[in-house]
Amino acid sequence: MSDLYTQVVNSPPGRMIAGRVGLPQPAKLERHETGAAEIAGAVLAGGAPGGRLAKPVERLLGDLGAPPPAKSDSPVKALVFDATGIADSTELVELQRFFHPNVKRVQRSGRVVVLGTPPAGLPARAATAQRALEGFTRSLGKEVGKGIAVQLVYVAAGAEEELDSTLRFLLSPRSAYVSGQVIEVGKPVAKAEELNWTRPLEGKLALVTGASRGIGEAIATTLHRDGAQLVLLDVPALSEDLKAVAERLHAETIELDITDAGAPKQIADAIPGGVDVIVHNAGVTRDRTIAKMPEDRWSSLMEINLSSEERINDELLGRKLLRPNGRIVCVSSMSGIAGNSGQTNYATSKAGVIGMVEALAPELAKRGATINAVAPGFIETQMTAKMPIAIREAGRRMNSMSQGGLPVDVAETIAWFASPASAGVNGNVVRVCGQSLLGA
Repeated sequence: MSDLYTQVVNSPPGRMIAGRVGLPQPAKLERHETGAAEIAGAVLAGGAPGGRLAKPVERLLGDLGAPPPAKSDSPVKALVFDATGIADSTELVELQRFFHPNVKRVQRSGRVVVLGTPPAGLPARAATAQRALEGFTRSLGKEVGKGIAVQLVYVAAGAEEELDSTLRFLLSPRSAYVSGQVIEVGKPVAKAEELNWTRPLEGKLALVTGASRGIGEAIATTLHRDGAQLVLLDVPALSEDLKAVAERLHAETIELDITDAGAPKQIADAIPGGVDVIVHNAGVTRDRTIAKMPEDRWSSLMEINLSSEERINDELLGRKLLRPNGRIVCVSSMSGIAGNSGQTNYATSKAGVIGMVEALAPELAKRGATINAVAPGFIETQMTAKMPIAIREAGRRMNSMSQGGLPVDVAETIAWFASPASAGVNGNVVRVCGQSLLGA
């Protein structure tokens, strides 16, 4: 759905009026376009003394063709700061020393990425300082405006060469609606594969549930763009929509209700050779306060949003149908993190999805695979278009970007998780919410 307010305040007269009366002025976000450069501008990299990621960052920026700024005060498209050398709270001043003179140089729809070390297992003072980075990046994300996204990436010792996939994603327009996030990159669960960064999923097979429309269709389209062959699943009632998407993307289809007792086996039987990527996207909302929630309304939603995913995973993993270096990606929700009035059932199911990711990540790592989740905030879909205007506008504006996201924003994040190069990204929940002011 079109965000008329954003269009108006980005017009010349709209910008003038909004500036004078203090109205929010959402920036028009840059999103990925096929054939365009991953980073359209200079990147300034810096770091605290003793950091360990300068060389991997320098190599990657060279691979991307991202030049350093021409002058000490010229504009930049991104800032990357290696904070892994900060081992004491007194050294956090290095953040001020780097960002104070440089943050205003970042262009519209620019990027800021701070790199740190996971605090767990560090000596107390080092852990304290590294944990402090979260407060810095989340606050900076709320200060910078102009559609600039700010992230913190914790890179485990020994995982320095696993940074490429994540940094490529975060520096590119693919991450337009991802901001204020904390991501962990660990040692890879599988050996590196030869990769075409333009089509990283070439030769891979992906199963996408709930694929007939909205976010599911965007996921399928994006994975297809990245080279994946597809098996698309949805309920028989949406057969025509599903077939239209499948025809456009040259995909196979499975029409069934995932809550049926025989659904997991039927899905497994349809992919006898195995699958590389499983995207659990199917889900519904059936809102009502708990005081007015009948048991069948609770249970039917829980079956679709959570329990069926567990059974499908059990069947596919039990039959060893997730191929080596495979991926499971789940769609959670901001409601599962922050909660939402009238959505006790939905929020419970989506928090359960996060619990499933956290619980299965170690087991899947042993199998040479990963599991991660996205948690969308306000995304412009047919469902949100039907909301009352006051609620819809509040959802759009209550984030650092002051606007809603698009289905493709969720799809791009899933494609990053699905990439064979993301073997060091496991057990993460990334919020695609423009840095929501609630729970993020």
